[in-house]
Amino acid sequence: MAKVNLDALIAREDFEVEENVNSGKKKETISIEDIKVDSFFFSNLKKPDFQRETNEWDSQKICELVKSFIEGDLIPAIILWRSTGGYLFVIDGSHRLSALSAWVNDDYGDGRISKLFYDGIIPDEQIDIAQETRKLVNKTVGSYEDFRLALVRPDKVGPEIVRHAKNLGALAIQLQWVEGDARKAESSFFKINQQAAPIDKTELKLLESRKKPNSIAARAIIRSGKGHKYWSLFPESVQIEVQKLAAEINEILFDPKLQTPIKTLDIPVGGKVYSSQALPLVLDLINIVCNERSQDKDDETGEATIQALKNVRKIAYRLNSNHPSSLGLHPSVYFYSMEGKHKTASFFAMVDFVIELDKQRKINDFIDVRNKFEKFILEYDYLVQQINRKYRTTQKSYKHISEFFQKIVFAFKADKSIDEAINESISSSDFNYLTFKNVPEQFVSLEKDFRTGKKSAIYTRGALESAPRCNICGGLIHRNSISIDHIQRKQDGGLASLENGQISHPYCNTGYKN
Repeated sequence: MAKVNLDALIAREDFEVEENVNSGKKKETISIEDIKVDSFFFSNLKKPDFQRETNEWDSQKICELVKSFIEGDLIPAIILWRSTGGYLFVIDGSHRLSALSAWVNDDYGDGRISKLFYDGIIPDEQIDIAQETRKLVNKTVGSYEDFRLALVRPDKVGPEIVRHAKNLGALAIQLQWVEGDARKAESSFFKINQQAAPIDKTELKLLESRKKPNSIAARAIIRSGKGHKYWSLFPESVQIEVQKLAAEINEILFDPKLQTPIKTLDIPVGGKVYSSQALPLVLDLINIVCNERSQDKDDETGEATIQALKNVRKIAYRLNSNHPSSLGLHPSVYFYSMEGKHKTASFFAMVDFVIELDKQRKINDFIDVRNKFEKFILEYDYLVQQINRKYRTTQKSYKHISEFFQKIVFAFKADKSIDEAINESISSSDFNYLTFKNVPEQFVSLEKDFRTGKKSAIYTRGALESAPRCNICGGLIHRNSISIDHIQRKQDGGLASLENGQISHPYCNTGYKN
């Protein structure tokens, strides 16, 4: 089930570094009144700036939490830390608080709080999930407005809502407090969250390096420059540039929206942006392009973050865009399996492949043999899978896939057939573990119903056969990377007539042909 984005409901804030000297008795519980967006308590409630996005719960889990609360069931205590500035930081329990706040404030990722948080621009998928969640909660539990109405017009709502509404004012959630300074609070946060739901290595790296340029750039790209501004301490002109670059990169990577089963070849380069894989993919992309050594120092001015974003944009332009440098790599060929699954290792391999060819000034060699190379990728993808299996992880395998692709291209340039190129490549010590079969194995299915992956494969296979191709290199053309080329060049007297026009990749038109 799709996850609900409640990230806007509790704002983020930097931990303060000075000693916590607040005195006085702290609240032991919170009630429903404390969860309203304009309450004194909720207005001062914050998440640490390194907190993961609050988007791990699906509609059912949110509904169950709200139901448990109004029925008086035990809900685990919320752990807070109070800063010297008076903010109340959630150390543990942000999903619980956000779920209740979503109900009370009628904002499941599409309401007034979320619209302000995302500057009025909320993805359609997020809106759809929010509406589904609202329907489920209202049907199962009842809306918060229904509970308010039950107090003054009980005849207008159901008896169950009336019964629970009478008890709502007496219900409370237990609070626990972390004592000490910001370092103690941060240590408690990581300790508690690692025990409850271990953070994967990529995300932990992102949290620990949150003030470094690559991490700030990743956060900016994933939300298209919207949401919490991790770059808010930079000068205003730098903030504007960060948001502009991030939005442009996000569009190149994630537009159009991916829907499965696949029924169109108009799919995004980077997979589904509204998924748990998107942020690690963006961070790893930045680290590959910019080199992780740029992470050594915190970015105080924003200059390093701007440079990281520009470096990534340059590669994004190269992969698939309408920029003159674009190779227009078709996602269905290079970045997805036939079943419609995004292949992260292949994505990173092509990033490295393009970087290496640019360094060697051999991009044109790739264009020369591109048509044959794409046939090779489509027919012999199982060889890439073998490389993946050998090295087990994306981070370890992508370089080897890139090197394998380079060998194949150079063999094609030497006029080798596909079979000859593969045999030559796997005869080297680097790839002698690969098993080459002229006819890939066909697996017989005994299932009678087509599952999502099969439906995608059937569509993709048929659609690729009739998909448009570049009239210069013969490679497949994607909707995000189309150039209209003069067959006879303008400088040679070519006119803008239908007979003198052809479709091509941007680079084939502006770089390779010239």
